[in-house]
Amino acid sequence: MSQPHALKGIAAATLAACALLPSTAFAAGYQQPPANILKVMRAPSLPGPSLSPTKDNMLLVAWQEYPSIARVAAPYLKLAGTRIEPANRSKHDTPGGYGIAPCAESFKLVSVPGGKETAIALPAGACPDAPLWSADGKRFAFANTAKDAVEVWVGDAASGKIRKIPGIRLNPMLNDELQWMPDQKTLLVKAVPAKLGAAPTQARTQDGPSVQDSGGGQGESSTYETRDTLSSPHDEALFDYYGASQLMLVDAASGKATPLGQPAIYDSVGPAPDGKHILVSSVRKPYSYVTTYERFPHQVDVWNIANPGRVAVHAIASLPLADRVPVHGEPLGPRDFFWRATEPATLLWAEALDGGDWKNTVPARDKVMMQKAPFAAPPVEILRTAQRFAGLDWTERADTALVSEVDLNKHWRQTRVVNVDQPQQAGKLLWDLSYDDKYADPGNPVRRALPSGERVIQLDGDAIYLSGGGASPQGNRPFLDKLNLKTGDSQRLFRSDKSAYERFIGLSAKGSGSFLTWRQTPAEAPNAFLRKLGAPISADKGEAAFASTETAVTHIIDPTPELRQIKKRLVKYKRADGLDLSFTLYTPPGYQEGTRVPAILNAYPLDYADAASAGQISGSQQTFTRLYQYKYLLLAGYAVIDQASFPVVGNPKAAYDSYLDQLKMDAEAAVNEAVKLGVVDPNRVAVTGHSHGALMTANLLAHTDLFRAGAATSGSYNKTLTPFGFQSERRSVWEAPDVYRKVSTFFYADKLKTPILIMHGSDDANPGTTPLQASKFYEAIRGNGGTARLVMLPHEPHWYAARESNEQLVYEMLNWFDKYVKNAPPRAVKSAQSQPVPVQP
Repeated sequence: MSQPHALKGIAAATLAACALLPSTAFAAGYQQPPANILKVMRAPSLPGPSLSPTKDNMLLVAWQEYPSIARVAAPYLKLAGTRIEPANRSKHDTPGGYGIAPCAESFKLVSVPGGKETAIALPAGACPDAPLWSADGKRFAFANTAKDAVEVWVGDAASGKIRKIPGIRLNPMLNDELQWMPDQKTLLVKAVPAKLGAAPTQARTQDGPSVQDSGGGQGESSTYETRDTLSSPHDEALFDYYGASQLMLVDAASGKATPLGQPAIYDSVGPAPDGKHILVSSVRKPYSYVTTYERFPHQVDVWNIANPGRVAVHAIASLPLADRVPVHGEPLGPRDFFWRATEPATLLWAEALDGGDWKNTVPARDKVMMQKAPFAAPPVEILRTAQRFAGLDWTERADTALVSEVDLNKHWRQTRVVNVDQPQQAGKLLWDLSYDDKYADPGNPVRRALPSGERVIQLDGDAIYLSGGGASPQGNRPFLDKLNLKTGDSQRLFRSDKSAYERFIGLSAKGSGSFLTWRQTPAEAPNAFLRKLGAPISADKGEAAFASTETAVTHIIDPTPELRQIKKRLVKYKRADGLDLSFTLYTPPGYQEGTRVPAILNAYPLDYADAASAGQISGSQQTFTRLYQYKYLLLAGYAVIDQASFPVVGNPKAAYDSYLDQLKMDAEAAVNEAVKLGVVDPNRVAVTGHSHGALMTANLLAHTDLFRAGAATSGSYNKTLTPFGFQSERRSVWEAPDVYRKVSTFFYADKLKTPILIMHGSDDANPGTTPLQASKFYEAIRGNGGTARLVMLPHEPHWYAARESNEQLVYEMLNWFDKYVKNAPPRAVKSAQSQPVPVQP
């Protein structure tokens, strides 16, 4: 019996994966790393905080670290950029297709500030999503993926008791499936329509060929907009069937459900603050076979639901198919719809003034339009942005907001304070800086929930609060600032101590002078603390101007005490051209200073428009040490040169002209510094990277002799297969063919003689790293006499999810590096094969 081509069964995927394995490397079943590593991999996961809007409770949510391969292998459909499991209508993966949608393992309710803990009894075999607090803090709701449905559950914040809303089957396929209405007593849901009948079946043979016609019009289509596209009339029928939803209002107390309108393919859905209007976007035909549903035609309406039995519809926009949007561009017409948080029912949206193309030079790129209920009067323009509109954040003051814009050509952003009711005023410039500049990042405004549930920037007179990561030359030290919007004066209220990593998670009641943080150290598990501001103190620049006291709220225990023997340090050094770089050096348990050990370098190249930002340090050495992927090899005696700075610096329009030279300089500098410290054996260094880091790994093995072996996971090795751009490279392969060829290790497979382990998920949905990239790269190395091993992980997406797959990953890396790095015969230390050319950013 033939299978529907869109339904990827377990057997078919497994056979396909096995077919890609070289016969000499085939092994039946999954392998596991040694027991000491396996114990850590299977330890309980640590929870994270979900603070209620009223700040009197928090939920500690622990997420499942690794689901079973049985869950990852569940059959699913690929429909216009979505992956849906037909058995229960659940999403098979996260947005973008990078990993399996996670399940929460446990919920625990904690009172604030008392710290009283109440365990929440989840149903057996539950797979809950993240909890959604009501704005009044009295309830929380969550979706639960069961065997045959995605259910709605509601919890009581006073007792911690939860219950299922009977009779509701959510349809999460196109998002916005579950949210609170402004009354905070009612849920707005997208439900599977009743009486849908059986899913469409496919005939043994199609009625005819699948046909696409470009029509001769010019227009790029980004590789990243072509994930799992439709390919036949049968796919279209499946999209119609599984995409259809019925909007409903569900009373959280009684469970009574009231249908709104008729079933349709709804994607974006959001209630206005008044609770009487809903913004509804629905997908229309004709569909496209070259892009995902986001670019399909859309009808955007506002529904008046004051009388749920007779919904009145006001049309806002009819948007045509947008399958020729420039790479990094925007479609023409209205986009990015949102409600004004401080008015009952006022709708806003942006529209491009540059044809949606960043390459065009125009006085203003975007305009922002506004239209008020009852939507009888035409919309009015309230502001224009010189660069691309990047969002409007409302404050508690009805007329005041922060508007942001970004310049993709310069990696620049601006934020202004504007009065949206006085559009003729330009507004006060608040921030004007490179978005690569981590040290100057002012942080994010602290928000609070209005009674309607709308989140606005909290005001304290004319001041707002800002919470940031606090990147600095010493590493990240999160902070809380108070900024006066009128004067521009800023005051630092709190900064994480140098010996800890403590981030802000929420203000307490207004005027209390207290706030909540999430604190950890290398030796102490993350926990919540209540901090109370005290008297002013004399502080150095950048330090807190007030003393504060702390009180523990939670008491989470370390699940892996054996990892506390691992030590880490921040290491700063320079590239050959003088650029500042850094990495975190981890040493294995029991390491003795002065001993040289084998090491693994991990990095991910990042693109920068200027050298000053590229050399900045991020991350912290004060975080609680946890392991993943290659880091588990610390337990096998390896040192890890982690998150080494690998900047690619230059004008975004041409940065990749010097990519390879910069890559070699980055690697040389990192390895030389690690060796100089006396920790790393220069004869035994490996390199590994994921995705764009996998391409980095392959290129370093082909173009330098710094490393004895490498492991590349989920990589893209032939950039001509992503012809309309990659990373920050916006030129097409026809505009810059030499650049595409030079960065692609596939074309240097004959030069790659250093052993390389290639691993890839057989169901990688990221179009830039299709599994074909791994199999063809392996074939090229093998055909040219190189040493390579290809491991295709069945059913896995871009990031590997299953416990079995991750254990296999660690097993493969450990065996590969033990053979070709740790136990390799010594050799003389050499520099890169060709001297890097200094780069002038």
